[in-house]
Amino acid sequence: MLLGTVLVLLVLGSAAPASAHAALRASDPEAGSVVATAPRHITLTFTESVGLLDDSFRVYSPDNRRIHLEEPQHADGASDTARTELPGDLADGTYTVAWRVVSADSHPVSGAFTFSVGKPSPTPPAAPADHAEHPVTKSLYDTGRYLAYIAAALMIGAAAFTGLCRPPDTSPLRPALLIGWWTLLTSTFALLVLRAPYENGTSPATALDPSAFTGILSGRPALALLARLALLLLTAAVLVPLARRSGPRVRLAIGAAASVALALTWAAAEHASAGIQVPAAMTSSVLHLLAMACWLGGLTALLLTLRAKTPPPPATVARFSRLAFLSVTVLVVTGLYQSWRGLGSWTALTESSYGRILTAKLAATVFLLLAAAFSRRWTTLLVTRADAPATVETRVPELVGAPGGAADEPVADGADRTGAPPPPDPGHYRRVLRRSVLAEVAVAVVVLLITTVLTGTLPARAEAEAAEAPRPQVAGLPAAEAFTIPYDVGTPDGRGTVQIQLDPGRVGENGLQAVVFGPRGALTFVPELRVSFTLAAKDIGPIDAKVTDRGGYWATSDLTLPLEGTWTMRLTIRVSELDQVTETRQVEITR
Repeated sequence: MLLGTVLVLLVLGSAAPASAHAALRASDPEAGSVVATAPRHITLTFTESVGLLDDSFRVYSPDNRRIHLEEPQHADGASDTARTELPGDLADGTYTVAWRVVSADSHPVSGAFTFSVGKPSPTPPAAPADHAEHPVTKSLYDTGRYLAYIAAALMIGAAAFTGLCRPPDTSPLRPALLIGWWTLLTSTFALLVLRAPYENGTSPATALDPSAFTGILSGRPALALLARLALLLLTAAVLVPLARRSGPRVRLAIGAAASVALALTWAAAEHASAGIQVPAAMTSSVLHLLAMACWLGGLTALLLTLRAKTPPPPATVARFSRLAFLSVTVLVVTGLYQSWRGLGSWTALTESSYGRILTAKLAATVFLLLAAAFSRRWTTLLVTRADAPATVETRVPELVGAPGGAADEPVADGADRTGAPPPPDPGHYRRVLRRSVLAEVAVAVVVLLITTVLTGTLPARAEAEAAEAPRPQVAGLPAAEAFTIPYDVGTPDGRGTVQIQLDPGRVGENGLQAVVFGPRGALTFVPELRVSFTLAAKDIGPIDAKVTDRGGYWATSDLTLPLEGTWTMRLTIRVSELDQVTETRQVEITR
């Protein structure tokens, strides 16, 4: 179930647009404005703090030439701003500004706008291609985030179950601890390697560029990942051997300190680190993650011990029941605070993506609580049955006036006077509890995955702030043209769709990206894909787009369409050495 859900999210993540987290609140010069004299700086103000890239600003002159800029900086030291210095000899006309920053919660965001010096140009320059994200890089990065959350819950939860619930036999939990540690280490390392291409919107192959890798090491998300790697290595090399030689209280202290430190690596690089009430939000985020791990990871640990050859004693199960109740209490309190902080209003529950995903998480959590209540009932029965006498022998006193004056026969062990069968033994309760806990774990996986999607969604409060800000995208900069073209080569596995994005879809230089999906909606790697454009009315073309395989998708940034009009886009997909098909689509190119 977990693998299937992750794969579905992997495909959906490839086709979905990027989630914006820091939204542009204002720009100086303003988008679409006309200024009398050339400005010395371009300053952007966002709804939360942002990190800067070497290529955070691209400015194009009225004749569509890129202007050399100095290194971007924060304006007056304010972390929610980005500024670049402009040359002093700007000519009159319309300038295009493309920007890209990294929001405080680790997600890259980008956009573009225009302003004019003196008077607008007769023909505004085309917007540069904005590769907000690379589909394969985003899919790999999102998968790494999902695995890291699940691994942290498994590792911290199993450790908490061992230290707080004190099962006599901890051997069933060692594989869970090792799998959690190795998965978290591997996923964290993968996230660190993919951080540069994720921030820059490039293919995974660019992760091999040393300059790109060193460029992201000063940012908060990369530092948080480095800290997590260091903590994991420190735990394996120092803390675990130290805990083995120490008493129970010292082991608990070491485990608690390591868990809090790991939770901080998430809180420092996600929503809690930006916005209002940051100290309280980070504290709440750490407590929320630890409570989630103790409950959901502890459920997995309980299930493993229940399935062991030597089942845990009822006291261990009762201790986990109390730990789960405390964890749920912490989750409710911190969840309410985080929901208020992210939503900003009740109407956002239904009117924003963040609110709808939060509602889905709350609904899944309700099902999880119902399953937990069922497990808690069987835990109580198990403990009660274990504390009851093993056998009961009851005799009914002689009945006065009974025929023959003889007493009744002895009642069978465990039966009552009505002849009812004896109650089930503890083994029966363990079997039912095991099934109940398994259901909890299944629902918990869904809750975890919804949680990771929620952390990748713009909070409704920030979305409302962005809606009140001036629109950064002006009339001269249309959105990219997007097409979904079905194809069928006539073989069982030769059907699917190609998603094409043409950016900006105007006269001049354009970027083109094409992602191929198979018959079941999964990403498909084809040996060849060709795209060409023909303007029949002017007898121009075909112009070969010269798309190349970028490791999971096909793209070019050098497609020049010289005239406006209705162009015929010709798409050829070859799925094997013998099978290929050609599809066409009309594309309107404007100035």
